[in-house]
Amino acid sequence: MAVEVGTAAPDFTLRDQNNEEVALSEFHGRRNVVLLFYPLTFTGICQGELCAVRDDLSSFQNDDVQLLAISVDSPYAHKVWADREGYDFPLLADFWPHGEVARSYGVLEESKGFAVRATFVIDKEGIVRWRVVNGPGEARDHADYLKALAAL
Repeated sequence: MAVEVGTAAPDFTLRDQNNEEVALSEFHGRRNVVLLFYPLTFTGICQGELCAVRDDLSSFQNDDVQLLAISVDSPYAHKVWADREGYDFPLLADFWPHGEVARSYGVLEESKGFAVRATFVIDKEGIVRWRVVNGPGEARDHADYLKALAAL
């Protein structure tokens, strides 16, 4: 079961595509966070979604909001993908222990070994204010979490 709206978002520290550590807690008190879990790097729906975010990045990453995208892939795979696609936002590796962060958010597909497509909007105090978990093969509607951000 995914983390509930109104509860504290589980903290984590993961490595990004530049092999730098990024902690959710570093944004507490400073920025709201849009946390995007996606199944796998280099896959069609995931690439389409992240390209749409890239093309409207100022809505998802600015002085008030930080975008963090997470998959179970390694930082090295993320680096190649980010460079190829021009992703100028953190792609975080939930690589080892495998899927630990996705599991803590209740979105790890245990039988497949990767996260389902899920989005959490976390406020500056670290509280989940909105979430959506999409079914297999189902793309996200970015307008939904832009509305959630606007309501903060």
